[in-house]
Amino acid sequence: MPAEILNEMRPRCFVIMGFGKKTDFLTGRVLDLDKTYKNIIQPAVEAAGLKCMRADEIVHSGLIDLPMYEQLLNAEVVVADLSTSNATALYELGVRHALRPYTTVVIAEDGFRAFPFDVNHVPVRLYRHLGEGIEFTEVMRFREELTAAIVKMLSGPGPRQPDSPVYAGLPGLNPPTFHPTATGETTPESADKSASTASSLTQDVLMQAADVAQKNGDFQAAKKMFTAIRQMTKTEGPEDPHLIQRLALVTYKSRYPSEQAALEEARDLLLVIDPVTSNDTETLGLWGSVHKRLWDLTKDPTNLDVAVRAYERGFYLRNDYYNGINFAFLLNVRATHTADRAEAVADFVQARRVRKEVISICEQWLASNPAPDEKAGAEAKEQYLQSKYWVLASMAEAYVGVADEARAQATMAEADSTSTPSWMTSSTREQLDVLRRLLADSPLKSL
Repeated sequence: MPAEILNEMRPRCFVIMGFGKKTDFLTGRVLDLDKTYKNIIQPAVEAAGLKCMRADEIVHSGLIDLPMYEQLLNAEVVVADLSTSNATALYELGVRHALRPYTTVVIAEDGFRAFPFDVNHVPVRLYRHLGEGIEFTEVMRFREELTAAIVKMLSGPGPRQPDSPVYAGLPGLNPPTFHPTATGETTPESADKSASTASSLTQDVLMQAADVAQKNGDFQAAKKMFTAIRQMTKTEGPEDPHLIQRLALVTYKSRYPSEQAALEEARDLLLVIDPVTSNDTETLGLWGSVHKRLWDLTKDPTNLDVAVRAYERGFYLRNDYYNGINFAFLLNVRATHTADRAEAVADFVQARRVRKEVISICEQWLASNPAPDEKAGAEAKEQYLQSKYWVLASMAEAYVGVADEARAQATMAEADSTSTPSWMTSSTREQLDVLRRLLADSPLKSL
């Protein structure tokens, strides 16, 4: 029997959690929940012998709500990650607890302790997240713990005790059963079940292909794939911010049909996730990047001011080095293009202060994010190297900005050693060249 069919026949585990990078507003940290899913939850579930599925992997027609409810009812196991107090995750956990007395595992990042009153009655398994990544030893520890918990709840000896507080509190309650319509009508559920195995894997395959295309710099191909995924997952409610962010990135980098048209399309895409008031540093960074490039093309000062505000907000909200280094760069740009000498001096001095903060932030990141263990998978190592590249590149630019060329050269050489895609290194060097020219035209010379 083909491996794809055997995979479909395995018991299912449905995962309740947010997607992409989410801000925990109680602690101010940004957690990459996709790394939790890919590095911990999915491997742990598969090690227990189950097929793992998250809501963004469900291929469906119509509203996502219907197949999602079916998964909450019928999945042999549900894992719910409540990190960042995701309201949708809490709601879906409540639905699961109402539908099934057993086999629900609740987890959360250990910096998140502000559980709603009712959830305080439920055992919560905790793991430690570093924000951009998860330490390899913690990945392996929690993976084993989660696998063991799933295996025990499915095959443990003796009568099971409900893990749902609903069924624990109402011992006479019987769980519901689901009956397809007796009229023979095709429902979204039956349509999904009758779809071919190839169709059920389409979204996951598209996402993997988009990742490869983006890594190789084929942004037009990546854009087509992300657009297809967006159409497959689009509902009447809010769209997935992480998907919009990725689509906007490859859209403006595609420079198709022209660089300005691509930037304007990316700008309109980002409006879907409300970048003006967003507290998501990724959204703010993209919003700033799009307007920074529009400024380069049009020299419209409105675009420059929007970019400065976006990067400034992203930097001060979360001490985000990416937003910080670009904020400093644009302060120098603005200093060069203003006729007001006092304003130019103020921007120039502030840029230098921001860069000193960026250096400190980057040093802290390097100190608290050691390289993955030799046993780590290729994906974990690649993610670490890409993150390390941007940290080192930001440090190198900051050293240029504070007139420490020796450290800038040494740090950039270390960044180059991470073997990252060529589009990343070329982007950094272009900005460094421009920055050196801006610094040569310092307004402080007139003082």
